[in-house]
This record gives sequence, C-alpha cells and structure tokens, in this order.
Amino acid sequence: MSGTGKEFMEKTQYRYLDMSDQSAGYPQPALELGETDTGKIIDLPLPKDIQVRDIDLRQAIEKRTSIRNYSSEPLSIEELSYLLWCTQGVKEVVRNVVTFRTVPSAGARHALETYILANNVKGLEKGLYRFLPIEHKLVEIDMEKNIADRIKRGCLEQAFVKTSAATFIWTAVPYRMEWRYGQRGYRYLHLDAGHTCQNLYLSAESVDCGVCAIAAFLDEEMNPAIGVDGENEFVIYVATVGKK
Repeated sequence: MSGTGKEFMEKTQYRYLDMSDQSAGYPQPALELGETDTGKIIDLPLPKDIQVRDIDLRQAIEKRTSIRNYSSEPLSIEELSYLLWCTQGVKEVVRNVVTFRTVPSAGARHALETYILANNVKGLEKGLYRFLPIEHKLVEIDMEKNIADRIKRGCLEQAFVKTSAATFIWTAVPYRMEWRYGQRGYRYLHLDAGHTCQNLYLSAESVDCGVCAIAAFLDEEMNPAIGVDGENEFVIYVATVGKK
C-alpha cells in the first residue's frame, strides 16, 4: 500500500514528533473564533430552558440512520439551539484556558467551529451563521441569497443540502490542536469531527429529525464559500438536519 493517506499515517506517528509549541512555551490560541466586526449577534434560547422529547439512548442508537428527504416542517430555533448544545455545548470554562463540552476532544482542545446554513428555521433568517459556543449565540456570516447555492455546489450538487431545515458545516482550526500535539493533532481533528456528528445523529432523534453526514465535498469550493482560507481554518465535515 502506498500513497498520500499511508504517508500521512506514517508521518504523524509519535516517533516523528518534534517539541510542541505548548512545551516550548508559546501562548495557546483562542478557545473560539468569537464575534466578527460586522456580523449581527443572535441570542439563542438557553439549553436548560428547552424541553425535548425523552428518548431512551438505546432507542436513539437503534433508530439512527442517514435520512436525506425531509418534510417542509421548519426546525424551531429552540430545537436548533438544543442541537448546537448537544454537538458543541460548553459545560464549563476553566480559567479561560480550556472548555469542557458535550463532546470529547483530545486534550480538551476543541478545535472545531460550527457553521449553520439556515434553510428553514423558524425565527431565523435564511443565511450562513457561526455558532459561538461559549456565549451560546449565533453570529451572522453571510446573508446573501446565493449562499445556499454556493454551499450546495461545494457539496457536489447534493440537493438535500438546501432542502434540509439546517445544514451543519464543521471547520477545523488546526493550530488549536497542533499547539499541543504537533502534526499528530491533525489525526485528532478528524476523530473530533466524528464524535460531534454522532452526537448530532443521536440528539436529532429527540426532536423528530433526521440527519445525513456528508464527507463528499470540494474543499476548494467549500472553504471560500463560507469565507475560510483552507489552511488556518478548513471545512472538515458537513451534515444536514430536517424534520422527518
């Protein structure tokens, strides 16, 4: 076996690692990207105030399947808030140096950011938003009418990216992980994305929604579509959500 994937696995083995920036005394990167200079901030309902249907964990696991066809019923902003909390919710901020969240992450680095393409969310204008997990708010990123078409094109024209109630787009900020783990941290970014998406699948069952994860996308289309440079931040995973 040969190729880029094999080389990646070999070169990120522990034996090849240099001293990390953390060990060298460099300051750690920010815990989240935070607000923008121009984007409007939208308050989300607090997770503790949101009522969802009780569902047995075993039942949620058994019912988990990828669903690409959704009803026209909108997702409520309360339900979106709940799903955001389940996938990247902050339970505790410790001395402004680490966050403990609802999903695991190597060294609690939590190097993912969550973007939301809102297609059919009651109480939320159509457009692209980014989640602020520490504040539990949304910030507007791109409210142009063609943003959904650009993201659909980046996802190889998969139509359900636009017919979903919301499409989750996760990006990785690699230095947040690399600061501690060096090049091996790139492995952990993909593991973290898997943890996060699985939480979306399971939590969606309690709000009568289906999910479909998407790994088939064009990096060179998706990164500029959501306004990231593809190096210091890049799209790593996508998932659609909608009412069954």
